[in-house]
Amino acid sequence: MKKIALNLFISLILSGCVGSSSSGRVSSLFFSVEDDQKLGLQVQEEIESNPSEYPLLPESKYPKSYEYIRDMTRNIVNSGNVAYKDDFAWVVKIIQDDNTLNAFCTPGGYIYVYTGLIKYLNSADDLAGVMGHEIAHADRRHSIKQLEKQYGISLLLSIALGESASQTAQIAAQIAGKGTILAFSRGAESEADEYSVRYLSGTSYACNGAATFFEKLTEEGKSGGIPTFMSTHPSPDNRVDDINKFAKSIQCATKPIQESGMTYAQFKASLP
Repeated sequence: MKKIALNLFISLILSGCVGSSSSGRVSSLFFSVEDDQKLGLQVQEEIESNPSEYPLLPESKYPKSYEYIRDMTRNIVNSGNVAYKDDFAWVVKIIQDDNTLNAFCTPGGYIYVYTGLIKYLNSADDLAGVMGHEIAHADRRHSIKQLEKQYGISLLLSIALGESASQTAQIAAQIAGKGTILAFSRGAESEADEYSVRYLSGTSYACNGAATFFEKLTEEGKSGGIPTFMSTHPSPDNRVDDINKFAKSIQCATKPIQESGMTYAQFKASLP
C-alpha cells in the first residue's frame, strides 16, 4: 500500500506541481499562498539585514520618490487583472545602486527596483511595463515552479508541511543573496511579458510599456548584457514583437500616459 501511495506521489510530481484554475489563481501541490507570503517576508528580512549588498533608499529622506513608485504599483495591482491582489503584500522598495539595471519581485509580492534601472528608462510607461513584468512573476507564482525544480521533493515537502523553518530561512537567504529571484524559464518570461500587457491594459499606462525597454537595449547595443531580471530567452527583438502583437490582439491603448502631478523626469531627479 505504501509503495502504491509512493508511486502515486511520484507520478503527481512528474506530471507537474503547479496549475491554474478558471479564476486565474495558480495552484501548487506543495506550496500554499501562505507559504508564498512567509517566504517573501523572510526574503525581505534577509535583504533588510544586508545593507552593504542592498542599500535601500530611506523613505524618510525620499518620501516623494516612494510616493511616485507606490502610486504606480497600486495602479498596476488594482488593474483588475492581478489574481492575488488581496493576498500578497505588494510592497515596493528602491535599492540605491546606479550601476545596476535590475528589478525583482519575491514570492508574496515584495518588489525591489534599482535606481540604475529607473534612471536608465525614459518614461513612466517603460517602468510600468517592467513593474508589470515583475508583478506577474509573483502573481503567476513562477518562483514556486523554480523552487520545486531546484530544491527537490523531500525538502519542499518538509517546508510545505511546516517541518523545517531553518530550511525555509536558508532558501530565503539564497534568493536574497542572488540579487534577483530564481532564473525563470523561457515560458515563464514570455508569460510575464504577456501579463504585463494584461495588467497595464487596465491602467492609463501604455500597455506595451515593457517592449520599449527591450527596444532601448537593442538600439544601444546592450542586448548581449540584458539584466538577469529579464532573461535573454527569447531574444529582445522577439520579445518586442510578441509584446506588441499581444497588445494589438487585445486592442489595449499603446499611447504614452499623460502624467499629472510628478512627472517621470521629476521622479528621476528626486533620486540621489
